[in-house]
This record gives sequence, C-alpha cells and structure tokens, in this order.
Amino acid sequence: MEQVSKRRIWGWMFFDWAQQPYATLGLTFVFSPYFAAVAADYFAGTGMAEDAAKAQAQGLWSSAQTVSGIFIALSAPVLGAWADASGRKTPWIAAFAAIAVICAAMLWGLLPDGTGLMLALVAFWVGFTASECAFNLNNATLPALGPPGEVGRISGSALAFGYWGGVVSLFIMLLFFAENDSGTTLIALAPAFGLDPEMREGTRFVGPFIALWLAVFLIPYFLWNREPRSAPVARVRMRQVMSDLKAALAELAHRRSYRNFLIASMLYRDSMGALYAYGGIYARLVLGWEITQIGIFGIIAAIAAALLSWLGGMADKRIGPKPVITTCVWLLIGVSTIIIGMSREHILWIPLPEGSPLPDIIFYLCGAVIGGAGGVLYSASRSMMVRHTDPDRAAEAFGLFALTGKATAFLAPALITFFTLWTQSNQLGFLPVIFLFLGGLVLLAWVQPDGDRAA
Repeated sequence: MEQVSKRRIWGWMFFDWAQQPYATLGLTFVFSPYFAAVAADYFAGTGMAEDAAKAQAQGLWSSAQTVSGIFIALSAPVLGAWADASGRKTPWIAAFAAIAVICAAMLWGLLPDGTGLMLALVAFWVGFTASECAFNLNNATLPALGPPGEVGRISGSALAFGYWGGVVSLFIMLLFFAENDSGTTLIALAPAFGLDPEMREGTRFVGPFIALWLAVFLIPYFLWNREPRSAPVARVRMRQVMSDLKAALAELAHRRSYRNFLIASMLYRDSMGALYAYGGIYARLVLGWEITQIGIFGIIAAIAAALLSWLGGMADKRIGPKPVITTCVWLLIGVSTIIIGMSREHILWIPLPEGSPLPDIIFYLCGAVIGGAGGVLYSASRSMMVRHTDPDRAAEAFGLFALTGKATAFLAPALITFFTLWTQSNQLGFLPVIFLFLGGLVLLAWVQPDGDRAA
C-alpha cells in the first residue's frame, strides 16, 4: 500500500488526545461525581431518604446512558457503512465534534442547588453520543494508515497517547480548577480566573474546559489527517448499505471462533465501560470522596492504563492476545467483587473501625487495576480481531467490531439501573458487571487463540 506520512499518523493519533478528556473528566472523574452529588442533594431536598436519593441519582445517570447506548447501537453501524460507502468520513467527524463541543460547554449550567439538572444531563449524553460517533468513524480510518503489521503499533500508540492526554487534562483540572468542600484545589489554591468556589464554578468549568480542549487539539487532526484527494465521493443507496451489513452478519454463522469472540468482547467491553462510567459516582456516593480525591483516583487509573498497555502489548507479542484478555477479565471480576463488598463500614463483610483509611487505599488500588487492565483488554481485543480478519476485508471486519462493541452498550447501564432501584443499594447495583464479565469468559472458551484466518 502507499506509504503514509508520519505527520498524517500523528494527526490521526491526536483524535485520541483531543477526545480523551470527555471520558476522563466528563464521564468518570469530575463531572459525573459532581452531577451525582448535586442530584442526590436535590432528591433528598424533595423528602427522599438519603439512600433512596443516592440510588435515584445513580439511576437517573444510568438511564441517560442507556438511551445513549441504544442510539449508538442503532445508528453507528448504518452511519459507518454510509460514510464508508460514500468515501467521505471527515465531514461527519467534524459535524459530530462540533456537537460535542457545544454540549460540553453547556455543562457549566449545572448549579449546586440542582438548577439545570436535566438540561446538563441531556447535554452531557448528547455530546458524549456525538463524540462516540466521531470516534467510531475515526477508527474506521485506521486500516488506511499502514500495512497490517504496523496497524497494531499505530493503534496502541494512539491509545497510550490518548491516556496521557487524559492524565494531563486531569492534572490541570485538579491543580487549578476543581475545588474540594473547603473551596480550594488539590494544591490549596483558589480556583483560577477568580471562579467562585461557593458556586462550585471551578468544578463546573470542566464543561468549557472539555470543549476548549477538544476544539483546540482537533486542529492538528484535521490539518494533518486529511482524506486523500482521490477519495471517491460516491452516491450511496441505503438499500446497498443495509445489504452489505446483512451479508457481513450472515457470514458469522459459519465462523464459530469469530462469532464467539465478537459476542464475548461485546459483553466484557460493555461491562468494562460500566466500570469506567460509574467508578467516580461510586466513590462519591458510597465512600463520600471529594472531587479532588476522585481526580487522584483518575490520575492513578490513567497512568496505569498508559504504562500497562505497553506491557500488555509485550505480553500479547509473546503469548498471544487470548491469555492476556482472559487474565484482564479475571482481574476486573476481582475488582468488581471488592467494589460490591466494600463500604466505609466493612470490606467483604469484615467490619472496619470507624474512620479506617483502608477503603480509600483499596479503592485507589482498584483504580490502578481498572485503568491498567481496561487499557490492556481493549488493546489485546483489537489484536485478537486482527487474527480473525481477512486482510482484504479489514475495513468491514473492524466496522463489525465497532458494531458489536456498541450493540449492547445500553445493557450494563440498564441492568445497573434495574439492580440499583430494585435493591436500593449503590453497591448491589454493580452485580450485573460481574455477570457480564463471566458471560464473556464463557464464550472465550470457544475462541481459537490464533483466530480463524486462512493460513
């Protein structure tokens, strides 16, 4: 294939760097716990008991994530096939990125008294959905960036680069903006730019910060990663798009290892996404952590992900991706079990003295495992996907990988919503995470370590 310039590859990698704070700052470590705290206080103010108010706050967040997941599942494969058939992805990516920027900026409007609660909820998940749609389309350009032997290295480098972007953005927020209950940042400063800590303006600035970060760092992406001028602009017919998708899905019936891998990865990736989405909320509602503590948790997780992704790649090269995937899933099951069985009062039904720091220490360690194992799991899954891919149909195969990654994106949030509201417990609400990981492990038993590619 034609040699791709390093500049274009770096441009493509900048998408991960630009988008990562939407997940790191928004979905996990700053905005979501702030939203959970505001929502819980708001519901408690309506007369709900404290535990019921916390459960209602978590249920509201997970319900919105469920709707987002359903939309992505229904629209992403069709959108991807449409953009692929037309030969133009950049205009779609630009449009979705613009929506994400606007929605992120709107998060500023969530006040500590609950004003703007529903608007912020809708804005976040509309922006997140748009960001994910752009991410899926960006992933579809990966096969064009190098020969099959280089694609894994490029993908892994982009993943690590994105994690470091999350670390840098989180450091900036914690050091200069996000305030604790005392009104100061992690290094005992007042929020920058004269932001009012009484109105939680430092923490609320996370929305405009995400918007600025995304807009600024997408500039090198669009400047350096332009589609080839020779790319055809075809007239696309929906009937042909749907026919191609139907044929690709029908082929799975004859490929046992491929089929089981896609379904297994669908389950464990869904569960892993839930851990990322609810880790910060759990820390706030169950352990009572402040935003700065949750931010430190996020930094530990992101650094672990960046470093262990590299080590996981080395292990993948030596022993193959399947043992790496299986090990990571077991680690995440262990972490999920600890999370469910831990509170300020006990750990796995072992009572703790009042004020014990042990839950905090253990949860920091859990953050490192979640970040590290999660990054390695995603990287090894892409490597396993390559082993099931016909090089002549790589774009189609990775499009199907993206489809299955989102096909049940609503499942874990929906199950967490049900279990949380049913049990009225933030801890027991996490039980579905373990169930989905175990389902993925069972299906991995029928996955061939070297895939089913033709020799």
